[in-house]
Amino acid sequence: MAPVNAGDLEWTELDQGTMTARRKQLGEAAAGEKLGCSLYEIPAGNESWPYHYHAANEEALYVLAGTGTLRLAGETYDLEDGDYVSLPADERGGHKVINDSEEPLRYLVVSTMNEPDVTVYPDSEKFGVYVGAPPGGRTERSLSGYYPIEGDVDYWDGE
Repeated sequence: MAPVNAGDLEWTELDQGTMTARRKQLGEAAAGEKLGCSLYEIPAGNESWPYHYHAANEEALYVLAGTGTLRLAGETYDLEDGDYVSLPADERGGHKVINDSEEPLRYLVVSTMNEPDVTVYPDSEKFGVYVGAPPGGRTERSLSGYYPIEGDVDYWDGE
């Protein structure tokens, strides 16, 4: 595959509540199949995706520029350029990035692109299911949705 230059890609704007970020999907642009990579930029005073972890996809985060805070598996860590964080595919990888500085925070997120996947959001007590395309993938999914964790039903209900 030919090299992809981030400067040649347009930013995708993400704006939902306290989550405001810009994203360039480098892995997709380079035709990655089993490995994804996104460049994120979070403006001062904003946050990344809600606190979550994946059941099937390991991620890693590498800070390119700026400072911020990482909420990781119940702990809080300062982030600065050059920091690398491994995010396992379980509760230990629960994470959220917060830019509590006065400057933009820019970082890479690399991820396996396994599907199906389940993403758990402990703060909002819900989970997401992705079948047919992994989280971050743009191909059509055969099944996906978000559900309350306490919405459990018996296996035989509805039979």
